[in-house]
Amino acid sequence: MVRTALYNWAHARHHGGKLVFRIEDTDAARDSEESYHQLLDAMRWLGIDWDEGVEVGGPDGPYRQSERGEIYADVIERLKAAGHIYESYSTAEEITERHRVAGRDPQLGYDGFDRDLTDEQKAAFRAEGREPVWRLRMPDEDITFTDLVRGEITFRAGSTPDYVVVRANGKPLYTLVNPVDDALMRITHVLRGEDLLSSTPRQVALYRALIDIGVTDRVPVFGHLPYVMGEGNKKLSKRDPESNLFLYREQGFLPEGMVNYIALLGWGYSADQDIFTREQMVERFDAANVNPNPARVDIKKATAINADHMRMLAPEDFTARMVPYLQAAGVVSDPVTEHERAVLAAATPLVQPRMNLLGEAPDMLRFLFVADEDLEIAPDATAKLGENADAVLERAVSELEGLEAGAFTAAEIGGALRAAIIEDMGIKPRLAFGPLRSAISGRRISPPLFESMELLGRESTLRRLRSFRELLAGA
Repeated sequence: MVRTALYNWAHARHHGGKLVFRIEDTDAARDSEESYHQLLDAMRWLGIDWDEGVEVGGPDGPYRQSERGEIYADVIERLKAAGHIYESYSTAEEITERHRVAGRDPQLGYDGFDRDLTDEQKAAFRAEGREPVWRLRMPDEDITFTDLVRGEITFRAGSTPDYVVVRANGKPLYTLVNPVDDALMRITHVLRGEDLLSSTPRQVALYRALIDIGVTDRVPVFGHLPYVMGEGNKKLSKRDPESNLFLYREQGFLPEGMVNYIALLGWGYSADQDIFTREQMVERFDAANVNPNPARVDIKKATAINADHMRMLAPEDFTARMVPYLQAAGVVSDPVTEHERAVLAAATPLVQPRMNLLGEAPDMLRFLFVADEDLEIAPDATAKLGENADAVLERAVSELEGLEAGAFTAAEIGGALRAAIIEDMGIKPRLAFGPLRSAISGRRISPPLFESMELLGRESTLRRLRSFRELLAGA
């Protein structure tokens, strides 16, 4: 859904058009205010704005189909008067039986039986207590249209049965209200999913009927977008975790990164560039360049693209975007204190080049905001430290005790520890600094070690090194 909205938005912006955002909520059993607000939240988070529609207004409102009943009723009466739609009393069982008796496939669908009922036949059906649905009279000719993505497509005459547009209770179906809204809102282009391609001849036929009764003067240009595939080469389902936009947001994807990645699910910026901004996408996007072949969700690629966009943020912007994730995890206060803000500003240059998702911030930075005695040591932080871990910790404490607080800088710390542990003790860097990293951060992976020690300060660093050494000795 989001990919479809993004492509419509980019196509409209590229061509200087308008994006109309309406809500198709005629199915009361499926539609809710919660889902409505989720749609708005998704669009706004991604920066997909619209020119006319819900919350914005415009000349063709209201923009929720549930509020347009009188408009549809008027169009329905005009279609009836012109003979474009007709009463149909056949039940599904009767249609199936007629196919079976005639030796046809029972699954062929509606057979046109009610097209030319006489007034007497209609009266007889009504006398039985039947209420008719109303079907659109499909033309007895091929329907051809040019798809923006797939080129010219033809549906042969008779391949699409007359279909229901109005229920027996008089309420219009989506099959009617969607084209009617397009017509009344002067929609020129419709980009939608490939799964709706088979319904397009029905809509083209209805548009032609709407042209005949003066509701519109055009059939929109359609572009049917490729499927998005998930795990196991299956079409992505709403039930698949990969399809949940808000799950990506919770994990810490940037809206810029998501827009970039979603855009690549069927379209490419250039042969040698995968990273681009919204503005760059608008500059180049044209639905005619969408690949009709299915696209596949690749979380690793999405994460890598997001990481690139993280690097592109100004440091103060990056810091600000980490804050909600840190607050949600209880790492910093709400509101953030001046001290916490200063630590975050100093830590940003250390973590911004190393993080892929904003959701990594709590684990990456928690050690800077906890008291030394409250530092939690991850289970794997004591593994694979090497047989010299105790000696490394002892030597590090000895060397750092010799540094005055005023000289406790990353450069001085690094120089002292490299000389003592790597050069003097002859220990390889990974084994030399692994125990120190675990002691300082409680994790095997952390921001740069010497800079982290500088941020913690001399006394805190020494307390953590001693405490970790005691932990290993008692293990």
